[in-house]
Amino acid sequence: MLNHPEGENKMGVMPVNRLLLSMAIPIMISMLVQALYNVVDSYFVSQVSQDALNAVSLAFPVQNLMIAVSVGTGVGVNALLSRSLGQGDREMVNRSAVNGLFLAAVSCLVFVVLGLTCSRLFYTVQTDIPGIVDYGTDYLTICCGLSMGVFGAVTMERLLQATGRTFYTMIAQGVGALTNIILDPILIFGLGPFPRMEVAGAALATVIGQFLGCGVSTFFNFTRNPDIQMSFKGFRPHPPTIKAIYSVGLPSIIMQSIGSVMVFGMNQILIAFTDTATAVFGVYFKLQSFFFMPVFGLNNGMVPIVAYNFGARKPDRIIKTIKLSVMYATILMVIGFIVFQIFPGQLLDMFQSEEAAAAGGLLKYGVPALKIISYSWLLAGFGIVTGSVCQALDHGLFSLTTSLVRQLVVLLPVAFILSKAFGLEAVWFSFPIAELFSGALCIIFMRRVYRQDILPLRGQPAS
Repeated sequence: MLNHPEGENKMGVMPVNRLLLSMAIPIMISMLVQALYNVVDSYFVSQVSQDALNAVSLAFPVQNLMIAVSVGTGVGVNALLSRSLGQGDREMVNRSAVNGLFLAAVSCLVFVVLGLTCSRLFYTVQTDIPGIVDYGTDYLTICCGLSMGVFGAVTMERLLQATGRTFYTMIAQGVGALTNIILDPILIFGLGPFPRMEVAGAALATVIGQFLGCGVSTFFNFTRNPDIQMSFKGFRPHPPTIKAIYSVGLPSIIMQSIGSVMVFGMNQILIAFTDTATAVFGVYFKLQSFFFMPVFGLNNGMVPIVAYNFGARKPDRIIKTIKLSVMYATILMVIGFIVFQIFPGQLLDMFQSEEAAAAGGLLKYGVPALKIISYSWLLAGFGIVTGSVCQALDHGLFSLTTSLVRQLVVLLPVAFILSKAFGLEAVWFSFPIAELFSGALCIIFMRRVYRQDILPLRGQPAS
């Protein structure tokens, strides 16, 4: 079903728009479900107390770091595997898969050790509020200590995506996310025979969903993915393959990890005004996922198409894929901008406990935050897509540089300066300012990638 009659994978022959949509839409749907569970998670936690919501919000940098390492490694595996598939190198396809799984297991072990030993320290360096520290320690210990689920799920899903089987990815991610949504109220509030676990229940619901998603995607890889034949008999790590994976994946890991540093730094700027501001920032990240997750899903569908057709030397398909992806991503971001401009109060109301609603702080600080930050979205879609194109064509350093400039060189320093000069509300302007710098860099880097990599496929010299 997925292969051309003459043996070529659909990524090299199917009409590009239909191909992109057929690969991206299942992932976008599954990521929308994941965005829903992120929001549901925070909604139920916010009903416990504002300390509970703050604890989960402050955990974001560590959770984002886990996602960065797992997804970044997956991006490297995805690009190498898809390119090898396009070149017809079956041995490299299989070697990429098993070495990717090995790297996921090693990465997971690191986070297990850190989670079991450093969770309380992570919170005590940020706040001295006992409720936040206790809730947060429970949450992080469970999420990190049982992180094999997320590492396994992400890696197995990337293998399905790399070979064009995104429908199965949608099912696996959907199973994990829906499990989390169902278990959240049961474990947080102790419904039925289950004890009330509060924030620890939210963490446990999350890891159970991740393990189930991992199990489903593993099943599909071994039963529905003939392009990959994984065998661990006599396995030894293969340094050249690992190097090739990380040549693309490491910049992606660093790039996404920069987000953890940015959030940690921003939380320190905000908490100097009020802990409600950090809750607003945490809620913003949950809400924005409804629009960013589909764009990331679009990217996940785009990357193997670009990588495959680069390996197959089909430049016109690469260019058309990029143009369509930028168009769709921009449309999604504009829709998100409009929603945040019109309904910020209604969105924030979902995350107010009775205590927070009585104080009124979440709306007071949150409405201007959501309206101001969302201006950065008008350029964000272009930046996300072009960054992924650079990764797919083995220019991860370009994406890394763009992310570094946006989040650390511009955003954090500007936020700090604005906080000192004009107060809390001015801090949010640092986001659109940083996106302007990022957009300019993306244009420069994409021109270079086009001249160096795509033009030569047409028989023209690199310029």
